Amino acid sequence: MIRAALLVLALVQPAAAQNVARAQGALLRGLDKVSGRTTDIRLQVGEAKRYDRLQIRLGECRFPAGDPSSDAFAQLTITDLAQNVTLFSGWMIASSPALSALDDARYDVWVISCQS
Repeated sequence: MIRAALLVLALVQPAAAQNVARAQGALLRGLDKVSGRTTDIRLQVGEAKRYDRLQIRLGECRFPAGDPSSDAFAQLTITDLAQNVTLFSGWMIASSPALSALDDARYDVWVISCQS
């Protein structure tokens, strides 16, 4: 709960005040829960890629300045193309994927890191 409150504060404060850097892209990982197969998905900001019946769009990826391998958080929109419905729209955090997660019976998607 405290971590969620800190995340909200981090997103609301100006980037200069919290020493956060923005990346040009992100590395995500998708899991097909039926087959057990994982797939790495590289996206640039503004780009959308298809992952089976899902379309994943990256709006932004941020990370603590000075530590790019640290806790990344990405703004994503994930749409089910088969049903034409948005399944997820918001921020995902690499270190706490369950805090704000995709809710789908077959697929999991989570943030690994921001990419230059």
